[in-house]
Amino acid sequence: MSERREEPRSAAKGEVRLRAEAAASRAVKGTVIDTSARGFRARHDCYDLTSGQIVTFEHRLEAGRARIMWTRIVGDVVESGFLILGPQ
Repeated sequence: MSERREEPRSAAKGEVRLRAEAAASRAVKGTVIDTSARGFRARHDCYDLTSGQIVTFEHRLEAGRARIMWTRIVGDVVESGFLILGPQ
């Protein structure tokens, strides 16, 4: 499988709080896995977060809005990649 990342990633740790920009969405807590200049990857337990959705996020390095670019579910582990769109 070829590498499709356009930017270098840096390993990261810490909590992230996500909330889909939908009327009755709940806050979702997760863990940041890595970051780049324009995005981040996180593990969480919300099966409802899907590609294309816009979320607000907060983690120790940044806060703002992001688009979910992909979501992978393996067993009970959910992992998503986020493209940062800008501040809230």
